[in-house]
Amino acid sequence: MEYNVHTLPNGIRLLHVPAASTISHACIIINTGSRDEPNGKAGLAHFIEHLIFKRTEKRSTNQILNRLESVGADLNAYTTKEYTCVHASFLNPYLDRTLELFNDIIFHSTFPEEEMDKEKSVILDEIASYLDQPEEAINDDFEDMLFAGHSLGNNILGTTDSVQNFTREDVINFRKANYRTNEIVIAVLGNYSLNSVLSKGTKHFAEVEENTPAKERIKPKKLAQTNTTIYKPIMQAHCILGVQAYSTHQQEKVALMLLNNYFGGNGMSSVLNLQIREKYGIAYTIESNFSPLSDTGIFSIYFGTDKEKQNKALSLIFKEIKKLKENPLNELQLQKAKNKFIGQIALGEENRIGLIISMAKSLIDHNKIDSLETVFEKINAVTTVQMIEVANEILDIEKLNIFTFSPIEE
Repeated sequence: MEYNVHTLPNGIRLLHVPAASTISHACIIINTGSRDEPNGKAGLAHFIEHLIFKRTEKRSTNQILNRLESVGADLNAYTTKEYTCVHASFLNPYLDRTLELFNDIIFHSTFPEEEMDKEKSVILDEIASYLDQPEEAINDDFEDMLFAGHSLGNNILGTTDSVQNFTREDVINFRKANYRTNEIVIAVLGNYSLNSVLSKGTKHFAEVEENTPAKERIKPKKLAQTNTTIYKPIMQAHCILGVQAYSTHQQEKVALMLLNNYFGGNGMSSVLNLQIREKYGIAYTIESNFSPLSDTGIFSIYFGTDKEKQNKALSLIFKEIKKLKENPLNELQLQKAKNKFIGQIALGEENRIGLIISMAKSLIDHNKIDSLETVFEKINAVTTVQMIEVANEILDIEKLNIFTFSPIEE
């Protein structure tokens, strides 16, 4: 897909992606997330993402929320371990309005104490709601174990204690230290000329004060294998197996992405779904996931089942892992796996807001954006030997951490 990048004098990059449509999409990506929080401040990045919608130097909360919704547009935001993202979808005439609002909430929020107190209550309710969903909460607890003692283990929402103790000074200091102008991308996908996007982007972001403090991220250590069970008042057992994996900069990530998709990724035809769910009816949900980060990654397998069937499910998973290693895919099987993965990626391009966010992240991570053709070439270049090498390294049963939520015994 055609795209253009322009860097403003303050380091902020403008990404322009032309597309013939009456609907446009835009996002602002900041290379900071929960892993960048100081000790004892878990949840601070997410807290700030909430607060930017509450008050700016010239707008009230209602004015912020109505600025785009009043013209039928959609405005939202999210925080991950490494990113903060604000994004919007809107009719073409409202690009200027959207970029102006991005500037206002990101760089001119005032963080009043009364709004902070309100938002703390909202997030505490969010934490409580999240903890009531074991299939969601187990991921955070597993990652806390996987990255024990490292900020990558922080729950993105934070904890009850950390959220309650946030101060306005914490918020201002975090934004100053982490909202680096040279690690911010404003991306626009829509029916606009390059000159139009550059003109509006320059108008709203060229005057932002340059902010480029040194970035300090410490790579997590790989810890010894653990097997942990936590008993909870729940009906089913929930279990995650996983390890630290490849970063977004390692070449092996492509082979692991393909392996993950084949073994337990999207779709009902994955090995784990067919062998565990369909053949034996043991787990309603079973899936694997690979999330590459800037200096490490996370590979995991999740399933939920009756407590009495948990050991059987684990045994079957180990059996499939062993089979994967000892019986390499033949050329036809490998090509089918590639075709499935490539098709899913191609269909994902139809999600235009997801596409522009993905392109902006790629610009931050790699300072370039691969075309679909390049992505497909990398997938098609994966060999059976590479698949086996990755499986032997990542799916080493002796190194897989196991984390379980188990029903309390009566």
